[in-house]
Parts: sequence; C-alpha cells; structure tokens
Amino acid sequence: MSLGPVMIDLEGTGLTAEDRVLLCHPQVGGVILFSRNYESVEQLRQLIGEIHALRSPRLLVAVDHEGGRVQRFRTGFSRLPAVGRLGEIYDLDPRRALRLAELAGWLMAAELRSVGVDFSFAPVLDLGRGISTIIGDRAFHATPQGVARLAQAYVHGMQRAGMAATGKHFPGHGSVAADSHVALPVDDRPLEEITAEDIYPFRALIGQGLMGIMPAHVVYSQVDPLPAGVSRFWLGEVLRTQLGFGGVIFSDDLSMEGAVGIGSYGERAHAALAAGCDMVLVCNCRTGALETLRALERYDNPLTHLRLVRMHGREGVSPTALRHDPAWRTAVVELTHAFEDPGLALDL
Repeated sequence: MSLGPVMIDLEGTGLTAEDRVLLCHPQVGGVILFSRNYESVEQLRQLIGEIHALRSPRLLVAVDHEGGRVQRFRTGFSRLPAVGRLGEIYDLDPRRALRLAELAGWLMAAELRSVGVDFSFAPVLDLGRGISTIIGDRAFHATPQGVARLAQAYVHGMQRAGMAATGKHFPGHGSVAADSHVALPVDDRPLEEITAEDIYPFRALIGQGLMGIMPAHVVYSQVDPLPAGVSRFWLGEVLRTQLGFGGVIFSDDLSMEGAVGIGSYGERAHAALAAGCDMVLVCNCRTGALETLRALERYDNPLTHLRLVRMHGREGVSPTALRHDPAWRTAVVELTHAFEDPGLALDL
C-alpha cells in the first residue's frame, strides 16, 4: 500500500479502534501529533511503534517541534530555545550563532528520531520583521541573509540526526499581521519585493537539499487572488518551475480560518492538490478528515508517492542511548550555557 495524500491527527495518547481503521485508509499517508498525544517518552515510543506497524511502507509521523512557543513534547525532552534567540546572538557573533543553530537542529531532530518521529515541520523561513505576532521569535532573523544562513546551519544539524527538513511558510508569512489560524491574511506587496526578500531563504535552502515546504494561508493580492497554498502560480510556476523544488509540498492545516473561504473540506483538499501540494493536513476536526478522505477516494498521483517516502527518518538510537552519546551532552551543555537557561538541560 502506498502513502496517501492526507495527514490526520489523533485524539489521545493511544490508538482507538476508529483511529486504526482511519490510519489504514489508502488515502491516509501520515499522522501529526500534538501535546494531547503525549504523556511520556516511553508512551510516545509505543504509540509511534503501533502507528508504524499498521502499514508498509509505514505511515509518516510528524510534529510541530520548533522550540520556544512551539514545542509539543516537553517533559522528558530538552526544552529548545526559540530560534529568534539565535538571531540575537547572530548580530553579535555570527560564527557562534551558526554553531548553536546546528546544535539546536541536531538536538531537536535526534530526540524526536529516538522516539520514532519521522520529521518536525521545521524550520520557519519567514522573516522576523516584527509585524506578525504569530511568527514573532519563531523566525531566525529580520534579514533574508540572516534567516538563510542560520536556517542552513539548523537544517544541517537536522540532517546529521537523520531527519528531513520542511521549510515554512512559503513564500513568506512575516509581513502580515493577521494570524491565518483565525483570519485570512492579505499581503499587498509586489511580486518583485517578495521574490527578492521573502523567497531568498527558500531559494537558498532548496539549493542545499530541502526536502519539504509548507505554503502559507496568505493571499498575496498583487500576484494571485488565491491563498498561496491553493495557487498554481505560487506552487507550480514559482516553487516547482522557477525554484526547481522537487520535494514534498505540504498544505498547512485545512481546518485553519485561512483555508475556509476555499469551500468544503473536500474542495479545499482538491484545490490544494490541484495547485501542486503532495499532502494535505486536516487537524482537530475528525469530521473534516472523514469528509476529505471521502472526497479524495479516487485521487492518485504516483509522483507524490515517490516524494513522500523520502520523508521517512533514518534509524535513530533509543532515548537512553542518545543520552549516553557525548554529542547529546555537548549540545545540551552549549545551548544551556548560551541561553543561560537551566530548563534546557535534562538528566545531566
């Protein structure tokens, strides 16, 4: 059975009978986990093991685990700094900031791989211009060059730990104040400005082997009246053709307010896939997930299958073995010292 184009979520810390049926649906290809799915490291390893055992090739297991405000698993995991703090160090000591960015990317990815998570939706490649509160310190830096350099180091750390990276939110969410979880943001800047500034980090990381990209639920009104995530121009013409991106395009959550205007869940999913997405996310709405699966019953894209299997993580060590690895201790010690935050450390 190949991987389907839909990623869904789970209600609790274990699989229900309904979960098992849905996860075996041929149009499901992945699971995204949230804080409600986590109790302990061992419980999480068992849950992911059960998910992986359901199918071959195994379902993708993903999470939003950036650090700072956006870190789904906390107790039992190192508390990661918001990447915006790396940008603050970068302004004072670029070489040190790049070293810390690589360590942070490695630590995040190594700990997630140790419990079986295939990938985190990271890094954020938006520009931290102080306009978007939902982005805020999730952005590495205010400048395109700063974001690109820090993100490249971060992705290199992820890759060393056996995890593929997913950059978001293409072509850039940093210049709109509205939060696409609760509204549809509109960016009225010209294409030339967006291309020169916001797209710069995406272009740089695509050249470094970026495996996944997530578009923004944002309308760029001078370019296309449709949000980027359902825009053939942004995904087909710019991302695939001009930038030459050959990896996976993940929609942002179709339950977010930024996607509601497109239509029903089925219409949102079809629009995203027709525009160029490989996988659509439907989170926190089981009825929406069911509607999406019904709507995509006949959907098939062989190229998508080939792209998705490349998102599987490389084999990781156990959590216990990881904490005996000198590289883990080095990463925790250096990050703890850099941010003067003892909460980063675990079991030292």
